[in-house]
Formats: sequence, structure tokens, C-alpha cells
Amino acid sequence: MSVEPRTPLGVLELLPAQQLAFQRMLDTIRRGFERFGFLPIETPAYELSDVLLTKTGGETEKQVLFVQSTGTLEKARDGKRPELALHFDLTVPLARYVAEHEHELVFPFRRYQIQRVYRGERPQKGRFREFYQCDIDVIGKDSLALAYDAELPAVIYGIFAELGFGKFTIKINNRRLLRELLESLAIPAERHADALHEVDRLGKQDRTEVEARIAAVTGADTARRLLDLLARPLAELPASGGKDDLQRVYDTTLALGVPASALQIDLSIVRGLDYYTGTVYETFLDDHPRIGSICSGGRYDNLAEHYTKSKLPGVGISIGATRLFSQLLELGIATATQRTTAHALVLHVEAPLALEYAKLAAELRAAGWNVEVYGGDDKLGKQFKYADRSGVPLAILYGSRERDAGVVKIKDLRAGVEHDVPRAELLERIRALLHTE
Repeated sequence: MSVEPRTPLGVLELLPAQQLAFQRMLDTIRRGFERFGFLPIETPAYELSDVLLTKTGGETEKQVLFVQSTGTLEKARDGKRPELALHFDLTVPLARYVAEHEHELVFPFRRYQIQRVYRGERPQKGRFREFYQCDIDVIGKDSLALAYDAELPAVIYGIFAELGFGKFTIKINNRRLLRELLESLAIPAERHADALHEVDRLGKQDRTEVEARIAAVTGADTARRLLDLLARPLAELPASGGKDDLQRVYDTTLALGVPASALQIDLSIVRGLDYYTGTVYETFLDDHPRIGSICSGGRYDNLAEHYTKSKLPGVGISIGATRLFSQLLELGIATATQRTTAHALVLHVEAPLALEYAKLAAELRAAGWNVEVYGGDDKLGKQFKYADRSGVPLAILYGSRERDAGVVKIKDLRAGVEHDVPRAELLERIRALLHTE
């Protein structure tokens, strides 16, 4: 009995050319992280459930995908939580990792992580159950200098400038400043989270609508005064520690080479997660605001408080690579123009010369080229058709006629031009044709 092939819902499965484009994006992100000295780590796809779910609420646990082996299924029937669960982000695994390896790490610990994460969300457009996150964090021991808060936007600027997806703006704010503003308006501490939750809607909803929601928490007059404060330039706000921190981060980020056109102080940026305590970031493509934030993060007081008595403050930022790529692909901003990893294809011209083709390919690979050898003895017309469809730039023909003449024929499939090249000059001519050093 045959089974219909079908992809599970909530995943992004790409064709090879699209996968190449996605991989190039990940490579650019990785280079950008390493350019600032961040170190790679990789944690398991699954964690012990009691470790992973230590600091989560009920709603988060509903999205967790548990590892269901036969043994865990039996435990589940007994009303027990399965022992293992797939990680739903990279922050909780980082907290466990740092707490477990604390005495083996150098602090401040600068880590990057590019991995798939898993969430049991209802599949819908732009939201996935399996997706890549690209995270960087700097973790301090007892304290962490504010200079690191300024460094992260510089990392992000370098990456997105190289990716070339169009103009973008990194928006920054400070949660400490927001708390100080709420306190200046005598809003009780127990209502801060509710008020900030509504402030976070600014830019996504009309001010009148947001003000009405805040008024339900603080009263109408206080809501109006709060939004008036948030609309002011930073320089016009009352002096406070949060204001000073935000100004320092902004000034230092500019000093690190980020142009003012790509960096903006936006007092409506809140970030929904409650554990952010200082600087917060969100990044937007200027011409495509409906995509939403393409990179976000912030500072937190104590990363691993549930796993160690040590105080480990940190600051981090994350790119949701799968969601970003899928939307850019749909908009035609990310393009899958490269169809092959090969620079050249050695054609099978004459069967008696098969070993020569293998040797020729080995020579080219040793020189640094990616080379494919056509493995069958099909007619040349079919081989050329394959070369054209695969997108390889150069085809190499070497038959007995070329061997006797001491040449190799190179066909530039991009220009449709053939070159008879002396055998000794083959590497130099390929280098010239591909415009590489």
C-alpha cells in the first residue's frame, strides 16, 4: 500500500536553490557573530522536562513538544509528565548550560547559538512548529557593563547591512526608564506590567485605542500623561538612571559605527517578556513594517536564577531566521538565484577516458574548486541539458581529440562561449572565468 507523501504542518521545507539561499543567510549571520568574538555553543534538541519547564507558565507548557518514546507514553498514562521535552527557545537551555558549566567558562561569556527550536503552536502563516533561531548573549558574573548593551545593535547592523534586505531601523528603549516614568505618575507597581503590556501596542494600533486600554488600568488622565511623556524626545524627559543608561547605549552604539539613520530611540518599545530589566531592542525593515520585528532582545538581571545561586546578568538578541526568510522569500526580497554549489561540471565525453575525468576533477578540487563529474555515458546533448538545468557556470569537455591536441575545452554556460585552453593553463583560465582570486 502506498502512502501519500506530505510535509507535516508548521515546518518550512525548501527546494535546493531556496535552501542554498537560506544557508547563505545563516552563514552571514554566523560570520557577523564571530566578527565580534562570540563563541559557538550547541545544546541538545531536548532537555529534561523539569529543567526546561522550571520557569515557565501554564500557557508556555501547552506549547511544549514532549519526546514520546514508548516509556514516556506509559508515564503519561500514569499522569506523569514525560521526562524529556524539545526546547522551545534557546534562552532556557543557555541558562542551564551556563549554570552547569559556570566554573569552566570565561566571564563575560560571549556565546552565539544557531539551532532549530520547537513549539506546539497551531500552524498558521508565518508561524512554525520547527524553526531556526540565531541568538547572541553576553553573560556576566555578578555584574555586566553597559557597554555590552551597545555592542549588540552594532552586531545586528553589520549582519543586516551585509544581507542587503533593504533599509532597516534598530529601535532601542530601556525598561528601567519606563518603570521610572510609571512611578513618576504614581502608577502602583502591581499595575506596571499591565500598563506596559498596553504601551507595547503603540505603533501597531492607533494611539486613541491604546490610550483607552491604558486608561482601564491607570485612569484616563494618567493614561494621557503617560503617552504624552512617551512621545517626547529623550532629552526632554526628567533626569533618571534609566534615561542616562539609554543615552549611553545610544551614544556608544553610534561610536561603534552604526549610523544614526539606522538607530532610533523609541520609548514605545517594551518587549513582552517580563524578565527584561534594562535595554530592549527591536529591528524593523523600513519598507516592510507589516513583517514586524525581525530581531529583538534585551537585558536581564539574572539569567540562571532557577539553576544556581550565582548572579548572572546578561544581555541578548535573537533573529528568528526561519520566519524572516519565509516572509522575505514570499515578498521576493530574498531570492534563490544560486542553483548549484559546483563551479564546474566535467562531462563524460568518451568512456575510455573515465579515469581521466576523475583525475581532472580531483586536480580542480585540490585547487579549491567545487567540481561535479557527470557519471553516466549519456549523449552530450543530455549532459548539456543537465548542466543548464543545474545552473553550473562551466562545463569541461576532454575527449581524445582534446587530449591529442594538449588542450581542454571549457564552455562558459553563462555566456554560451567555448574556450580551448592549453592543459597547463586550465586552473588559471578557470580562475579568470569565475572572476576569483
